[in-house]
Amino acid sequence: MPDAMEGREAVELLARTRAVVTPHLRATVESLPGSLRRVARYHFGWESADGSPAGAPEARAIRPALVFAAAHALGGRPEAAVRPAAAVELVHHVTLLRDDVVDEDVPRHHRPTVRAVFGAPDAILVGDALLAHALRVIADDGHPAAGAASARLAACVIELCAGRQADRAVEHRAPQDVSLDDCLATATARTGALLGCACALGALYAGAGEEEVAAMDAFGREAGLAFQLIDDLIGIWGDPGHTEKPAGADLAAHKKSLPVVAALGTGTPAAAELAALYAGPMEPDAVREAADAVERAGGRDWAQLHAADRMARAVDHLARAVPDPAAAGELLALAECVTRRTG
Repeated sequence: MPDAMEGREAVELLARTRAVVTPHLRATVESLPGSLRRVARYHFGWESADGSPAGAPEARAIRPALVFAAAHALGGRPEAAVRPAAAVELVHHVTLLRDDVVDEDVPRHHRPTVRAVFGAPDAILVGDALLAHALRVIADDGHPAAGAASARLAACVIELCAGRQADRAVEHRAPQDVSLDDCLATATARTGALLGCACALGALYAGAGEEEVAAMDAFGREAGLAFQLIDDLIGIWGDPGHTEKPAGADLAAHKKSLPVVAALGTGTPAAAELAALYAGPMEPDAVREAADAVERAGGRDWAQLHAADRMARAVDHLARAVPDPAAAGELLALAECVTRRTG
């Protein structure tokens, strides 16, 4: 029953968040010059490539929901944190546009990416415009925490870029030259940084002190790493009906995801099999063999256990900032929501 209740609470919070934040996103997009506006409308799923109305599913809005939940948990007014919540969501969309260019991805949410439809230059330029708006949204706010929040978000964006660059460097190294610590640090920068920033912004807008802000940031980072571990598991064993990609897509792309790197480091016969498979082309049979080798080498179990451990650490950090479990309920529900995915 508690899991069902937490799931319901998260769904309701996400729905409320979208209702509040979406108008701000639309206002931002409508303020863009004509050609950029058209591309941005397509990216958000509001229009088709030809400019006709579209009904693509809305994003879940996890990150802005974390801003609101953090502000509420620390006794602030969530409605006062609308601007940082919108800014965090804009930055998230900037990372999606950037990743689709870097990875040359074609589908996202069951439709072609901006890069695939309009080309990489337009995807990059729209991302730059949205990033500028994200920082301006907070900078123009009259809230006492606006300056600190804007600086924190800017630092987070730099960390996200560094994390993405490190991730690219890992992908170009031989499997035996990749350490698990390096991959964990990269995953924290790529995924945990923005979730941590979202929680920290909510804390700042609640008037929290430095220790509480740091604890909330740490909570988000640990939950983000748990999220990434689950995402990596889905990249190997996820249901194609949910992932929009073939089974084992990360293996087919030779990605050095956390379960893969953990498996390669075990020194087992299965690890040697996996290394040999990663040295060659990944045809469907090889993908299946690689998934089996990751599991036999312990990579799947390691990722599942490590995700649970990271969530436990996240809860410990949260308890330091919000000792009352009832006050932390929304944050815990959101953390459960993002780490219990199956696709």
